[in-house]
Amino acid sequence: MTNGDNRKPIIVVTGFLGSGKTTLLSNVLKYGKFANTAVIINEYGQAGLDHRLIRRIEERTRLLSGGCICCNMREDLINELKEILNEAERGRIQLDRVVIETTGLADPAPILFSILMDPVLTNRYYVDGVVCCLDAANGELHLRNNPESVKQIVTADTIIITKTDIVEKETVQEMRERLRQLNPAAIVMEAANGVIDPEIVFANSQSQMEIRRTRLEQLKTEYPDRPTPHDNGVRSMSIRFYEPLDWTAFGLWMSMLLYAHGEKMMRIKGMVDVGDSGPIVINGVQHVIHPPRHLADWNGEEKNSQIVFIMKDLEPEHLMDSLVAFQNILGSAPEISEINLDPYTKM
Repeated sequence: MTNGDNRKPIIVVTGFLGSGKTTLLSNVLKYGKFANTAVIINEYGQAGLDHRLIRRIEERTRLLSGGCICCNMREDLINELKEILNEAERGRIQLDRVVIETTGLADPAPILFSILMDPVLTNRYYVDGVVCCLDAANGELHLRNNPESVKQIVTADTIIITKTDIVEKETVQEMRERLRQLNPAAIVMEAANGVIDPEIVFANSQSQMEIRRTRLEQLKTEYPDRPTPHDNGVRSMSIRFYEPLDWTAFGLWMSMLLYAHGEKMMRIKGMVDVGDSGPIVINGVQHVIHPPRHLADWNGEEKNSQIVFIMKDLEPEHLMDSLVAFQNILGSAPEISEINLDPYTKM
């Protein structure tokens, strides 16, 4: 940003399902230097979860639920960005920057175009960078099977290879070589457990503006500004349990689920009430379930278990049948908050 330019930076954080976007942001936003950051989180269904996991001050974290902002929710995104400006002008919030966390299957290019094409936003904001998280354990599989993952990589200014602690060094090096082929202009960094120098995520990348502008023009030719096609075999489901769960029984159920349908379970994430003072956060991508994280308290939220499943070529009813069969040993009956047979469509 040049001297005299009072526009606020927008950082887009993208990455495929389970790549660690929310964990990364949770860690970065703990730093006092970045307290005046407004966060917009886009999730598939109405029953969003990631904004709860970030656990930030309510007025600084906004949830855009019910659709995908690279498809049919871009007007909602534009309106939210304008509302943040209005709140800053009225003195309701202190604003240094805005972070947009996309869904795991979003194409960032249409999002950037929408911001750059709105005259109000271009006078008040500038796109400071696109940060893309790539899962070290599953990244190559995603790049091979999901075109959205490739689009996220080629749009990025900074690529962060996450979960490097659970793979061999050779795997990380091979991924670096793959990324160099896909996007030689990007800065490639590594992070384990979402821990990274926050300056890397929020670094001012003004020196790369010309590179970004050229890349966006190339993307605009390759991916015109039209609704991005997604795989219609993807389903999402959110369930709740209103009584504490038996943690051992739940772990057994989840292990059986992944053994039977691991490759179809694109994402599992949730906050589980096991009767303790705080919830247990679970995260899974296909066959990989990461170590559960115990939170100290509920941060004033209602105590219940909420779990979101994103699956491919697997009907949500199969999961519900399995949960109902297990409910006696789980200690609670599941209730469906939402089943979305097309998670890209606003409900």
